[in-house]
Amino acid sequence: MTKLWGGRFQKSAEAWVDEFGASIGFDQQLVMEDLEGSVAHVTMLGATGILPAADVEAILGGLAQLQEKAFAGELEFSVANEDIHLNLEKMLIDLIGPVGGKLHTGRSRNDQVATDMHIFLKKRVKEAIGLIEAFQKTLLEKAEEHVETIAPGYTHLQRAQPISFAHHLMAYFWMLERDKQRFTESVKRIDILPLGAGAMAGTTFPIDRLKSAELLGFSEVYANSMDAVSDRDFIVEFLSNSSLMMAHLSRFAEEIILWSTDEFKFIELDDAFSTGSSIMPQKKNPDMAELIRGKTGRVYGNLMGLLTVLKGTPLTYNKDMQEDKEGMFDTVHTILGSLKIFEGMVRTMTVNTERLHQAVHSDFSNATELADYLATKGMPFREAHEVTGKLVFTCIQKGIFLLDLPIEDMKKESELLEADIYDVLAPEAAVRRRHSLGGTGFDQVKIQIEKAKACLA
Repeated sequence: MTKLWGGRFQKSAEAWVDEFGASIGFDQQLVMEDLEGSVAHVTMLGATGILPAADVEAILGGLAQLQEKAFAGELEFSVANEDIHLNLEKMLIDLIGPVGGKLHTGRSRNDQVATDMHIFLKKRVKEAIGLIEAFQKTLLEKAEEHVETIAPGYTHLQRAQPISFAHHLMAYFWMLERDKQRFTESVKRIDILPLGAGAMAGTTFPIDRLKSAELLGFSEVYANSMDAVSDRDFIVEFLSNSSLMMAHLSRFAEEIILWSTDEFKFIELDDAFSTGSSIMPQKKNPDMAELIRGKTGRVYGNLMGLLTVLKGTPLTYNKDMQEDKEGMFDTVHTILGSLKIFEGMVRTMTVNTERLHQAVHSDFSNATELADYLATKGMPFREAHEVTGKLVFTCIQKGIFLLDLPIEDMKKESELLEADIYDVLAPEAAVRRRHSLGGTGFDQVKIQIEKAKACLA
């Protein structure tokens, strides 16, 4: 088969070489974006008088047929035509004849592929933002149900202080809010059109790049043609933002996995987001959470892969940059799927409030309350810390907890301790008393939830 670019070549590559160099196996995912860009490009060529109206009409008719076939999944792609651009151009020429070859007037595959990826990523980032918001709404609803559900809070995976379970959930709301802000901010840099930059130096045809931008819904065009065809910052930024969001999802997944074990029993996942064992009938595994935790690594890998590709490529376009797409496609698929799964997993999970109640009444996470109590009575906090530590040690020796320790034993360490200490040590009181801004006190959590609602509104 004669290549569309093969005029100066006297010899064809072997089939396996063509297969190695072809990108159609993955860049066919850009089919709708490539056709969209072509429609805008030929419309601009007609508006500027570069192509006569009859040619523009014929080309637009052919592109419309290809769009219909693409939507119906009826297009057949060939490795011999290398990539999505040449495959569609060949199909267009087969449909409408040689006039189809005029579509490529005033553009190059270099600015064409960059345009496709800008269009593709702008759509997908906006989809991700919508899914983040859906997940945030679910977190808000679940948090409102559990403002006064007390749970153990942890540092170093050791019981630390009692908290509102809603407060714990809301920590992930704010992580996602920052993720959403980063994605939203990145749209400004995706929303720049490279079309019209040509291979790397622009074109001699009197094109109207601003018209192309208007037709494609872009807010601006690249100011430098060399930058336009070589820039992949917008993809790197997307992969970076995705990596950080996946880190947040992975941390949450780890907690979901822990909470659903028999050792914790804080939650139970819905059957729809769990799997069983092929040999152990009793098993209910948190596989979806584990998969999200595992898929985080591949998103990180996609980021490092593209950074490595770009670090040694001189201006402008180099074939290395064909490696920018698979990681981008994979990351889009991974983050969109992870967000959908996580939203459903949290929405349908059951919170074991009785088990949480038992947990906070069977530990020393209220020890800070005792130290604070002594400090409010004038004892230096460092002394209060030591007194409390001694009382905790006494309890450990007796096999009891602070609420079980008689006041007489407490007074052996400090006469400042009175009977009202038991009210202070109650986990519910420990949480309720934390009124500092952003704290876990019930009133503060309610304020936080209202603030979160305003963010979404």
